[in-house]
Amino acid sequence: MLTANRSDIGRVRQVNEDQAWVGQLEGGITLAIVADGMGGHQAGDVASQKAVDAFRSMLERSTFRHDLTEQEGKMLIRQAISQANDAVYELASRNEHYHNMGTTIVAALVRKDKAIIGHVGDSRAYKISGGMITQITNDHTLVNELLKSGQLSPEEAARHPRRNVLTRAVGTDSHVEIDVQAVDWSSSDVLLLCSDGLSNMVSDQEMLQTVMSEQLGLEAKADQLIQLALHAGGDDNITVVILQEASPANREG
Repeated sequence: MLTANRSDIGRVRQVNEDQAWVGQLEGGITLAIVADGMGGHQAGDVASQKAVDAFRSMLERSTFRHDLTEQEGKMLIRQAISQANDAVYELASRNEHYHNMGTTIVAALVRKDKAIIGHVGDSRAYKISGGMITQITNDHTLVNELLKSGQLSPEEAARHPRRNVLTRAVGTDSHVEIDVQAVDWSSSDVLLLCSDGLSNMVSDQEMLQTVMSEQLGLEAKADQLIQLALHAGGDDNITVVILQEASPANREG
């Protein structure tokens, strides 16, 4: 599996509260996570780092088989995100500076013919396949709830002043509801995980054009996506993870 992992503080923020990790484990399993932290006293960067560390620790201790089933994969992703929630919530409970801190998470476990996606919050997963881009995840935001209920149009939602208000986050409560799903995966597909610093600034079409570019290797594609977000204003931290099978046609990436 080819992977690229990029993060940038952006043009406005003083601290990068995003964290990401990509790992390739036994049994032909690739794992990736993006976390976008929130909280005062710079607690957002503590929350996202704590969440990624807990997620990674749990999965690196796990034993993976080549014949890992879809249900087992879903259970592992759910357990790892739950572990991240426990770690952030416990730290916030012990330290008043970290009160109410939390983080989004979008994570992927990729094996053979399936990609298993778990998420909480508004960090997103996209699948690029057959010349099309599809948003896999569904934002856990107040504005998205209003959009789904018909109270806002897509145009109103895109400009809404409270579009970043989350309805769910990792670490703010002792228990969190986690969305987990499996999508078909083939050697020609590309998986893109990102924080809202990318998805709020760069259109789906721009993401698709960048990822489909035949002139750029995978790392250059991630760099280009960061640059597009910066050129659009860069008013948040920007994090991008791209996963693609290392087939002979794209080994140059």
